[in-house]
Parts: sequence; C-alpha cells; structure tokens
Amino acid sequence: MIHDSDFAMSALEGLQASPKWLDSKWLYDTHGSAIFEQITQLPEYYPTRTETGILKDQIDALSAVLEPGQVLVELGSGASVKTRILLDAASGLRAYVPVDISADFLEETAEDLRKAYPDTPIRPVVADFTGEITLPQALDDAPKTAFFPGSTIGNLPHDTASAMLDRLSRWPGIEALILGLDLVKDTATLVDAYDDQAGVTADFNLNLLRRMNREIGADFDLSAFRHEARWNAQLSRIEMHLVSERAQTVTVAGQAIRFAKGESIHTENSRKYTREGFAAIADRGGWEIADFLTDTDQLFAVAVLRPKRA
Repeated sequence: MIHDSDFAMSALEGLQASPKWLDSKWLYDTHGSAIFEQITQLPEYYPTRTETGILKDQIDALSAVLEPGQVLVELGSGASVKTRILLDAASGLRAYVPVDISADFLEETAEDLRKAYPDTPIRPVVADFTGEITLPQALDDAPKTAFFPGSTIGNLPHDTASAMLDRLSRWPGIEALILGLDLVKDTATLVDAYDDQAGVTADFNLNLLRRMNREIGADFDLSAFRHEARWNAQLSRIEMHLVSERAQTVTVAGQAIRFAKGESIHTENSRKYTREGFAAIADRGGWEIADFLTDTDQLFAVAVLRPKRA
C-alpha cells in the first residue's frame, strides 16, 4: 500500500531521474515542521527575525490592509508565529484560515490559536498551496487577504509561482496578498543561513531520508549522506542537496536506487529576488505591487500585492 502513496510515487519519480531530486514539500512532516521552527531561531538564519522586524515596524500600514470583516488566509502556515503580529493588530476579522500540508501540526497550532484569539474563528485547511485550495464555503462571500510569509514562494520555480499567484487572484473576494521575499545579497550570508554551525538545517534535510525509511519502506543509512547548501548565482537561488558519501544502493518503495560517490539528491531551492524581478513574476500571476517594505540593510522585503483588475 505504501508503494502506491503519493509520497512513494513522487520519491521514485525524483530518485530515478538524473540528476536526482525530491519535492521540497515532503520535508514538512510533523517532525520536519518542528525542526524548521528551530531553524527560524538560529543566529545564521536572518530571514525570520528580519521579516518579523519589518512586520512589527510596518504594522500600521499592514493592519490597514486588514479591514474589519475580512478573512485572513495564510499559506504554509506552520506554527503561525508571524501571523500573530497581524492578528494582534487587526480588529474584527471574520476568520483566520491557516493552510498547511502537515495535518497534525496544523491542528496543534489551530488549538493554540483558538486559546490565544477566542474572538477570531480559526478555520484550518489541510492543503498543498501549490495546488487548488478549497476554502470553507461559508466564507465565500467574505473579502480576503492572503498571507504568505517566509519567502516560501522562493521554493517554487518562477512559472509555478506565477501559476500559484494566478490561482490566488481568482479567489472570490480576494483583495490583497501580503508576501515575504528574501532579497539577493552576498553569498556568504546566504550560504550560512542554510548551513548553520549547529547542524540544525542538516538535520532538517536528512529528516527527509528518515521519513522515507519510516513511511515508504526505504533503507537509507543517514550516516552515508551529508547536507550541502550551494549558491547558484545564475539562477539566484540557494540549493539544498543530500550528497552520497560513497557508492551505494538504497531500496525505496521496493525499487533499487543506485548512488555514485558524490552524487546528490537536490531537495530544495530558495530563490532570492530583486523588486523588479519579482514584479514581473507577480504581473504574470495577475498582481501588482502596491507597497514594498524592507529593512534598513535591504536583506528582506514584505510586499503588499493587489490583484490587477480589468
């Protein structure tokens, strides 16, 4: 049965390809999501604290987007830590809808939020934000603002990002999108953020092998792979890889997968942007930049997008 799961089929598709790859969405099981929350607190990982600073410093401008009666929908909500900044400042929201692929982690977070915000209905939706998202039907008539922090959009190829933005622009009642964007900067800062000295990001990446062992009958030896972060200047992206330390054969979902020494599995991309480059992606997805808020060091940006209207 596990050999027929979406996870198994996706893993085999990527591992039988050349070069090998895995879809980054599978990094975020319950344990992976918890490790990622640890990553956000690391000294090398500037995106979280920088974006949080922008949200706090610019909360007056952002809360003006969230008018009473609106629904706030967060994509890839995780622990909804940054969302609390918006929830604390907004008044009279009709609902908060966290959307995440990890069902158990999502429900735990939703329970915590219900206690913290008893006057705001919390309506979690288990979904992959790279596909169609079915929001609660009772909220169809409500105006909506989407929230997509963390520069998670950087995990997506540009065409996929534009397609996702196009789907969001067609939601009934959508009025705005508040979006986090990691900006192009010096290579050392970028690589250090994805290869910390404590090894937490390495553990996050290697957890994908643990998950395959547990869920789809793989037999990866985690000690035979190492985490590596690479800056691809041509494509303006950080790449995460799992590199085989030796020639070996691994069984995954009943199939033998051969690795040469030094061969890697490409597990995630994190693209970095300029304002002009992202504006072109947003335009193809049916949005325009209404505001572009940055920190003083120009490390990160929070963009407010509005749907283009005919």
